[in-house]
Amino acid sequence: MNIQILGPEFQGKESFDGGRIYAQKPLGFSGQGAATVRLGPLFYWSWGHAVKEGGIGFHPHQGFEILTYGINGKGTHRDTLGTESTLEAGDVQLMQTGSGMHHAETVTAGYEGFQIWLEPYLQDALNREPVYTFYDNEEFPRISHEGVNVKTVVGEGSPIQKLVTDVNMYDIEVEVGATYVHRLSPNRTFAALTFRGKSGSLWTTEANRVSFTNKDFAIVQTEEEVEVNIRAEDEKLRLFIVEIPTKVDYPLYNKAR
Repeated sequence: MNIQILGPEFQGKESFDGGRIYAQKPLGFSGQGAATVRLGPLFYWSWGHAVKEGGIGFHPHQGFEILTYGINGKGTHRDTLGTESTLEAGDVQLMQTGSGMHHAETVTAGYEGFQIWLEPYLQDALNREPVYTFYDNEEFPRISHEGVNVKTVVGEGSPIQKLVTDVNMYDIEVEVGATYVHRLSPNRTFAALTFRGKSGSLWTTEANRVSFTNKDFAIVQTEEEVEVNIRAEDEKLRLFIVEIPTKVDYPLYNKAR
């Protein structure tokens, strides 16, 4: 059992378009300051903010599956498949980049969102046609129970069923004094970013209970089945959770990035 809490100082940082857009990166490329640069097939997680309206011009992607999750504001996507779409809070855009595609992004002032990169088996992925798919916020299932609200972004009941990479994703809200319980199977990794609220605690047993605060990145890895508990201590918490296999049965891209 391994539990890590990584504050912003152990996460990567980058700015774009002359500083109009900046990103905190729980998982970033080598050289960007992140203490961790890969968790199984999950190898990039950027929490982007736009101070002013800005954008990133056309640039290429190949092989990887890239999911963008809107939190606030609007983002416009254009690509070489002929797509143009607008992302708002709670929406998801998925690029399965396959044999290759280019895309560009423009965001409004106040935009906030996650971009998460996943790695399928690249030898197969590079032979697939690139695909862009958009999912509206209202399509995703939600459940509420005893002060915990869970939106399943990827997983059982989600409209996202085309991903090749083995992954589950959840947007959760935990009221003060409530506890969210996440059952983690053997040889799986739990990764969570706290992006709203003040502080909380996380544990699998009372002996390993740890505290975390806003902007912290939590990682739990286990070789046996455990329950990961998250409790909101001072005010309502909102976290984004990604669960992936700790190891995969195919080679991963390890070239320095």
